[in-house]
Amino acid sequence: MSSKIYINKTIKPFKKKIKIEGDKSISIRWALLASQAKGKSKAYNLLKSEDVLNTLKCLKKLGVKVNLKKDICTIDGLGLNGFKYKKNIILNSGNSGTLGRLLMGLLVHCNKTIKLIGDKSLSKRDFSRVTIPLSKFGAKIKSNYGKLPVTIKGTDNPRPIIYYEKKGSAQCKSSVMLAALNTKGQTIIKAKNSRNHTELMYKHLKLPIKVFDKKNYQLIKVNGKNEIQPLNYNIPSDISSSAFFIVLTALSKDSEINIANVNVNKSRIGLIKILKMMGIPIMLKNQKNYKGEIIADINVKSCKLIKPIKCPTNLNSSAIDEFLVIFLVAAKANGISEFKNLNELNQKESPRLDWGSKILNLIGIKTIIKKGTIKIYGNPNLKVNESIIIKDYLKDHRVFMTCVVAALVFGGKWTIHDKDSIKTSFPSFLKIISDIKK
Repeated sequence: MSSKIYINKTIKPFKKKIKIEGDKSISIRWALLASQAKGKSKAYNLLKSEDVLNTLKCLKKLGVKVNLKKDICTIDGLGLNGFKYKKNIILNSGNSGTLGRLLMGLLVHCNKTIKLIGDKSLSKRDFSRVTIPLSKFGAKIKSNYGKLPVTIKGTDNPRPIIYYEKKGSAQCKSSVMLAALNTKGQTIIKAKNSRNHTELMYKHLKLPIKVFDKKNYQLIKVNGKNEIQPLNYNIPSDISSSAFFIVLTALSKDSEINIANVNVNKSRIGLIKILKMMGIPIMLKNQKNYKGEIIADINVKSCKLIKPIKCPTNLNSSAIDEFLVIFLVAAKANGISEFKNLNELNQKESPRLDWGSKILNLIGIKTIIKKGTIKIYGNPNLKVNESIIIKDYLKDHRVFMTCVVAALVFGGKWTIHDKDSIKTSFPSFLKIISDIKK
């Protein structure tokens, strides 16, 4: 079977209702917290991507009983610090920074040495951002100059810490929060605003957490040494995966889409706010609160005239996984768009800021990148006639899916390599694309 796909026709007008797979951030967090609970937790609509499946594999290696059948996953939790495993085991995080960094927070208390590894892409990413604070709990951690592989030997007597998270990374914040669960005393976190799924799960589970929302940051206080109750969860659809179909619809002619039951947590809807500012018709319908998360149906229609934007930097963290497709919208805007302070994009699965610029250049759009800022010179009449080949992008799933959307709306003859990359986060992506084209 070929590892690449070919697209040489733009998509025809469509009007569809679709359902997206479960939210990746919530799926991973649910599994990790369920492993620490006393008793059986059950999840419906768990995302069955490689990142989540690797989470379940790691938990099994740590002695946790996991049963995944169709749309239901059950985990028999072993309680706080209840992992049972052999010395010198190796845990593979695959491509998932969320898994690798959050799991390390639970390993701070494990007193046998554990080695954490990842794939080629993850091994290029910075892990010092979690090894440094987690070491302060008392764990002994060694890394490859701040990168994977990492070995960790936990401590029987972890001490609470004060931690300043300055990057707007929910992974770093959550890693420390997980370490604090089994630590006597109060851990205090001052964190730049980022997605808050972990905090909402803690509150739903009635764990001893206090969150104070300040203007530009959160102050989080977590008290440790508490038992966790089992957590049953019907996982909503992923807005980061929905983003590709939101943009596909916005840039297609005479089209409309309705995406059911999507997590529209306020720390995740930067995409929606940005696209509304650019004139894209988006509506949230049937909103409801579920375990602290806000769930809604998303309705999107085609946009005839797209406005350029000077994107407010306070939306960066809530759209960090969606900027690649947002750049496609800016490519068709009537003017110059500017996005600042996006250095963090180059710390993802691939250097996404660089790749975003490269994709736009290939379709004939001028860009300027300087010190984490990108300017995009939009063309409302953009049409592509050239042949374009996309490869060597570290198999970044979001680069692949962004290129598929670009090919379907802008035209040209595209060869996009490494289609299996979507298994990382969105295995059914191409099937949904096919269903929309019918």
